[in-house]
Amino acid sequence: MAAAFGGGPRTNRVRVGPIDLAARVDEALAVQAVAFGLGAEEIEVRRHIVLRHLDHPHARALGALTRDGRLVGFVYGMPNDRGHWWSTVVEPYLRATGSAHWLDDSFVITELHVHPDFQNRGIGRTLITTVTDAVAQPRSILSAIDTDSPARGLYRSLGYQDLARQVVFPSAPKPYAVMGAPLPLRRA
Repeated sequence: MAAAFGGGPRTNRVRVGPIDLAARVDEALAVQAVAFGLGAEEIEVRRHIVLRHLDHPHARALGALTRDGRLVGFVYGMPNDRGHWWSTVVEPYLRATGSAHWLDDSFVITELHVHPDFQNRGIGRTLITTVTDAVAQPRSILSAIDTDSPARGLYRSLGYQDLARQVVFPSAPKPYAVMGAPLPLRRA
């Protein structure tokens, strides 16, 4: 896969391409901690989750790297499996809205995070479009905190629509929205 570049006039270019996320999991979680406001305890829990996800044979991960090799963003996902924990939580909400079929033949964006110092420069857009362009599934699904946020605005601009709102994950302090989009994602 050729490297894609994100960045604007205010920033050095950042290379987006495949990474060994398992080898760089601590760097990725440091980005997520800053971007998402996570504490050390939650990061340790997420570390085990990420490593378990990466055992999936069709998991895909991309990173956004500065010229000096610093990881400033990442995305990973995999084909959805209705037996996975995430699917079992969101399925009743999707069923209630008539959207449960989105769990079939979909690529799940499990995590997408960009360090705040590098946000609003097209890096998140490049990460998500590049990872989904390489998959065989005809659609993509994800969950995001159910507020009007820059992340939700990005997802909407790419063609994601709300499939269910006010989805409550155990131990999550805020409700989420589940969003879905046909692939390939819409371009600006």
